[in-house]
Amino acid sequence: MVQILLSTGFGRRATLSGKDPHSHPNREPVTMKRPVRTVLLAALALCVGCSLESTEQADLSTESTGALLVAHRGASAYAPEHTMAAYQLALEQGADFIEPDLQLTQDGVLIALHDLTLDRTTNAREVFPDRFREELVRGETVRRWYANDFTLEEIRQLDAGSWFGEGFEGVQVPTLSEVIELASGQAGIFPETKAPEVYGDRGYNMEQLLLDELERYGLHRRNADPSTPVVIQSFSAESLKILRLHLASDLPLTFLVSGPAADEWLTAEGLAEISEFATGIGPTRNLLLEHPDAVDLAHEAGLTVIPWTFAARGPDGSASAIEEMAHFLFELGVDGLFTNNPDLFPRTPPEEGS
Repeated sequence: MVQILLSTGFGRRATLSGKDPHSHPNREPVTMKRPVRTVLLAALALCVGCSLESTEQADLSTESTGALLVAHRGASAYAPEHTMAAYQLALEQGADFIEPDLQLTQDGVLIALHDLTLDRTTNAREVFPDRFREELVRGETVRRWYANDFTLEEIRQLDAGSWFGEGFEGVQVPTLSEVIELASGQAGIFPETKAPEVYGDRGYNMEQLLLDELERYGLHRRNADPSTPVVIQSFSAESLKILRLHLASDLPLTFLVSGPAADEWLTAEGLAEISEFATGIGPTRNLLLEHPDAVDLAHEAGLTVIPWTFAARGPDGSASAIEEMAHFLFELGVDGLFTNNPDLFPRTPPEEGS
């Protein structure tokens, strides 16, 4: 984890954490389609930890007990992450949910982008060579092009696909609105509030903006549209508390668990605390290997468990990814998982001896 000292340009300095992006193998996808009913029923499984007493009891047997396939940044193994190409392919590969990480433009529009900066996945350096901020990284001054320094109109000018490979030139950074419209009636969305404290320091209320955008599409309440369920996730406990306690959102909320405090969160006491403001946890897959009892403890606390991130890596990537996902789904008993390779998600346990 790289500690970055950011010169915000707003009369303050903030400390952020950066991490190396995932590498994405590029190969031809295998596509499949699943009925919307499966998405609807699987989404209801997320209500482990949500009170069903105020609604009609749902039949969560058969199909509905299937684990959830969340396409991590879309089908990001095969198309540039957080683009409409990646999201569309994820739908074709049978994703139950597509995941837009959220950043804010200067004019307050929520966009799908993993990093605070535009440098890694767009050509912002070339299009806007003078619109950078300087920051210290390990004692060296580097230049960064922050999404929040640009309006949506300016970000529309950027190429968000060429970095990934041929055939994606000119692909744009999408808005949350566009992602919702694409998913509508086909799959759920699993938006993440990214760096909400940073945006809060700049005068934005990311949580309110997110709920406002969801309300535009009638998706701001749990089960508002069963064909397009919504689960909000964040690494920020404060962001989830704002949503649940201050904005009174009843949407399922997932607390992403990693970093130095992870061991404490995955205790019975830590999980009980999480259950006061969230309905699920999203730990790294390595954390669950280190804490195999965490799945049962989380379920006892009324929390779902959806770990991240599973991807095909290396020459034997596909087979090993399927095997790894199957272990988490059918042996550890997680409720779903995030993967860059939606087409490899195992829907049924492997046959013995295979």
